[in-house]
Amino acid sequence: MRIPFDPNVDPQAIQAAKRALRRRWLAERTALPPEIVAAASEAVRRHVEAWPPFQAARTVLIYMAFRNEIDLGPLLEQHPEKRWVLPRIAAPGQLALHLYCPGALQRHPYGMLEPTPECPLIDPEAIELAFVPGVAFDRYGFRLGYGGGYFDRLLPGLKGLTVGVTYARFLVDALPHTPTDGRVQWILTEEGWLQAKAIEFN
Repeated sequence: MRIPFDPNVDPQAIQAAKRALRRRWLAERTALPPEIVAAASEAVRRHVEAWPPFQAARTVLIYMAFRNEIDLGPLLEQHPEKRWVLPRIAAPGQLALHLYCPGALQRHPYGMLEPTPECPLIDPEAIELAFVPGVAFDRYGFRLGYGGGYFDRLLPGLKGLTVGVTYARFLVDALPHTPTDGRVQWILTEEGWLQAKAIEFN
């Protein structure tokens, strides 16, 4: 299998393609009715709870959904046995990871909830399982996010399993990407699990 997007393509062309896809898919996701979002989120949470690596993991990175993302938030209260970790934007392009402290969430100007700086910091290497949001993912584990590169910088430092979470309609065969774009090992949608394909560099 060849790399799914030619790395020799002009980087500006890659970024332009990503911006066009991001605009189109974000508009489509924003238009999803609440009942579709709720049903898809519930289905994803059921898949999570039945997955042996989740059952075995102690320290789990999760995200707080916004803008019609798949919502994993109820798992925080349903599984108090887990050591839940949340990301916080600490600086432009940089995420800090904090222990989830109930009642200690604040809304970032971008719109999502995140932990306050007072919550204990967690070393990325301590994460056993990470759920990563994305506008879209492809079958190789590449991710299309909001364009800030936050998770692309975080992913290389995570030693545990990484799972991209999106809707089945936004799981595509291949996404345009650059060498700095991070990959996840698994993709999860309301339809179930997909292990990311391996890439052979020819």
